[in-house]
Amino acid sequence: MTDLRYESPETLDAAVALLAGAGDGGHVLAGGTDVLVLLHSEIIAPKLLVDIKRIPELKGIREEEGGFRVGAATPAMELVDHAKFRAVWPGVIEGVNLIGSVQVKGRASIGGNLCNASPAADSVPPIIAAGALASIVGPGGLREAPVEEIITGPRRTSLKKGEMIVSFRFPKRPPHSGDCYLRLTPRTEMDIAVVGAGVSLTLDDGGVCTAARVSLGAIAPTPLLVKDAADALVGTKVDDAALERMAEACRAACKPISDKRGTKEYRIKTAGVIARRAAETALQRARGN
Repeated sequence: MTDLRYESPETLDAAVALLAGAGDGGHVLAGGTDVLVLLHSEIIAPKLLVDIKRIPELKGIREEEGGFRVGAATPAMELVDHAKFRAVWPGVIEGVNLIGSVQVKGRASIGGNLCNASPAADSVPPIIAAGALASIVGPGGLREAPVEEIITGPRRTSLKKGEMIVSFRFPKRPPHSGDCYLRLTPRTEMDIAVVGAGVSLTLDDGGVCTAARVSLGAIAPTPLLVKDAADALVGTKVDDAALERMAEACRAACKPISDKRGTKEYRIKTAGVIARRAAETALQRARGN
């Protein structure tokens, strides 16, 4: 701990240079709500902490090409309080709202929640369901990647040495669209998901589902985008039969562990139930209800 160096750069180039120079010894600090816990628990032992909160590109919420761009270090409460984003993406907000207490959300960010790489992170499934793209900067320049490609395992990401996420791009929302995030926990507040499900769908004027994305959390080493579950909804009016096919596809995709919060069998069974409930709420929102 005594050898730990702290830097707070004000530009992307400076941050990338610091991280690249530190190699495996560098670690990004955004809100610190995860990193500081890991640091004091001696789960991580970086030689350099790069605080990215002073870099303008990593902060704020901007409308862009009919959608939104959200800085990766934007405090979660800023996103929750953004009325227009909340109206367009209520399911994303449902996930973000579960990132700890109000005090924690005042520091935490969706970029940090994603890069902490917990399989049970609450904001990640609804962001995957939304089809968000992560803008990543590193020694090789800028690139984009779907959010579902970032986490590769518990506390592991696909980011290369010197890379960090700058922002998230949420696409323009078609008419008759809705999303929802639900989770199952033993307690009602301040707990970790046993199962989480994010669903986003779009209907045509006749009520037929034309597009869908379904994502599950806490049921595999990484959050999952379940294509078979989405395919079960597309081309239907999201009736009981379609919802049951979607639920079955969710159960089939599960690769959970058993722990003190739930057995493998329990997680598999409830994944279909929670995903179906999320889809039903997303459907009602797409219908304008």
